Amino acid sequence: MGDGKILPYRGKVFASTKERRQSWNGIEQEITGRVQRKLAYETTCVVRIFGTVDNADVEATLWVQSPNGREEYICIAKVQASDKEWVHLHGKFLINGSPSRVVIYLEGPPPGTDILAASFDVKRAEKLPRLPPPNFERVLFGENIIKNSSLTEELTNWHPMGACTLKLCSGSPVTLPSLAKQSLGHHLLLSGRYILATGRSEAWMGPAQTITDRLRLHLTYQISAWVRVGAGTGGPQNINVALNVGQRWVNGGQIEVNDGQWYEVSGSFRLEEGVAEVTVYVQGPSPGVDLMVAGLHIFPVDRIGRFEYLKKQTDKVRKRDVVLRFHGPHHRHQPVRVRQTKNSFPFGACISRSILDNEDFVDFFLKNFTWAVFANELKWAHTEPQRGAHNYADADEMLVFCERHGIQVRAHCLFWECEETLPTWVRSLNRSDLVAAIQARAASVLTRYRGRFRHWDVNNEMLHGSLRERLGADLWVHMFQLVHRADPTAALFVNDYHVEDGRDPKSTPEKYARHVLDLQDGGAAVGGVGIQAHVDRPVGPMIAAALDRLAALGLPIWLTEVDVSAADEHVRAEDLEVVLREAYAHPTVGGVMLWGFWETATWREHSHLVDAEGGVNAAGERFLALRREWLTEEEGAVDGAGEFRFRGFHGTYDVEVAAAASGGSQCWSTLVTIVVEEGESTLVIDVHS
Repeated sequence: MGDGKILPYRGKVFASTKERRQSWNGIEQEITGRVQRKLAYETTCVVRIFGTVDNADVEATLWVQSPNGREEYICIAKVQASDKEWVHLHGKFLINGSPSRVVIYLEGPPPGTDILAASFDVKRAEKLPRLPPPNFERVLFGENIIKNSSLTEELTNWHPMGACTLKLCSGSPVTLPSLAKQSLGHHLLLSGRYILATGRSEAWMGPAQTITDRLRLHLTYQISAWVRVGAGTGGPQNINVALNVGQRWVNGGQIEVNDGQWYEVSGSFRLEEGVAEVTVYVQGPSPGVDLMVAGLHIFPVDRIGRFEYLKKQTDKVRKRDVVLRFHGPHHRHQPVRVRQTKNSFPFGACISRSILDNEDFVDFFLKNFTWAVFANELKWAHTEPQRGAHNYADADEMLVFCERHGIQVRAHCLFWECEETLPTWVRSLNRSDLVAAIQARAASVLTRYRGRFRHWDVNNEMLHGSLRERLGADLWVHMFQLVHRADPTAALFVNDYHVEDGRDPKSTPEKYARHVLDLQDGGAAVGGVGIQAHVDRPVGPMIAAALDRLAALGLPIWLTEVDVSAADEHVRAEDLEVVLREAYAHPTVGGVMLWGFWETATWREHSHLVDAEGGVNAAGERFLALRREWLTEEEGAVDGAGEFRFRGFHGTYDVEVAAAASGGSQCWSTLVTIVVEEGESTLVIDVHS
């Protein structure tokens, strides 16, 4: 093809789809009867494109039809393909129900572009052996890997990234940035010297240092520095601590600054695989703007030490002193045991309609979670894909499932500020028709579900979208007022991402807090703050600092979409523990929702806790271990005054007493069930026989 420019990947042939009139047209094959439910399959393709565009996404999709006619489209994998070379597409899928038909096909490029396939294979997924955890012995936690960070040796070890000029100056802060202090202590002082980068003709130019030989694989590093820009910038500037990792750019922390003062920039970094070279550099301001950098620190994070601190905090925040007062002299000195059967702190997970057909998923979900959120089934694109054609069947079934099992539900989401997520027909509306469509959606959804959801994510990701730019400054408040009038008992949440990781100047904790205050000033009944927490390389003190800043709002904070992505399941387990411990130890956090936990039913790759066929991996084991740790069990005897004292996590307990049995053993029986609610004072409970 292409006058001989496109040759087969191997051998002599390849397949081509021509005259494609829709983006979903492509190569397909029906595989009904050749795949079994609840078994994992891998798809591997070698693909390329030819035609109207140079680059386009090619996606492997599974179409599944159930016996009742329900259709499901499963994205198996997606890859950016070009007309220059063949690329590999690889993914995994799972069929949860009992389908009547299954078709696999390639789709994606715009009409008129051919999809070429050199191979297209589907086979049972291979089960890989579990690898041992990374070895972090002899790591000097808190040791700065940046050489000459204090600049006492002039500019030794530093070099300019690009054709800019570096100069040594004095007058920068001598104290560590606040987040670095939490990890390194308050005793360390800086030199007051800084690097001035001038003559910057590109935004990516700035001071740099090569750090390849000082890094350990899979170890999480915290990044901290003071930064500033020169005078006369003409407006806010972004400054980014970046890493060039084998020619791949990694965001190590980013902040928006104005001229005239020093700012703290913080972030994190981890090397997942060996590379030839890693260079850290500071960049970002517009060309021609001078850049100043002081006290750059990159140091491995002591997670174990932090966990010990968080355990003590958790004991203060999530436990209460309890006195059981037994009535009747026969209880004195009787053996007693209190066993917690349920922790009242809300832990929930994201579910979808199709995954509920998988009995193994349902069993794990009901055993380990008390809240749910729907992945897509309440979003506008799902409930009204064409104007006036409503589809609430999936959401209705899921809500009935949750209500039947006593699961509380967060409603995600009524609106979504990012226009690319809206149905195609909505995006094409003019201003007046769009306002009418918003009113109609609110009326339709809220009338149907009034009083059945505990929370509403009213307008998702307001800090990152553009809908208000089209409809005016009062749009957001109007949305909250619509929901509050229609469903006054539900808590109305804001919900956004990158709040806790220092990577996004749009959604810093300070900007998020200001956003909430502006909504409240306009009359919006904001009832909670949602931090999505799609986290990579989490650093505990950074999460805690974000929670502290938002706690000043006096609203409950929920981590609404938690997932951590790491190819190494042991590293993923540690990442998850960081996020969960920080959340559970903070008094303002009211609940945690995982954005999926089952392989093939998560949003991000390498974020699952349970593999596709039900095997619990290291991250899942860590989650279950934490849930067990956060249950209290105490055993002893009623004292001479008829009392038994313990300190336990908030939740439901069985109080058991023992009587002598044959052979000298004890026979335990449940005397009463009690609930330990939140409170600072000692809870006294009378126990009657």
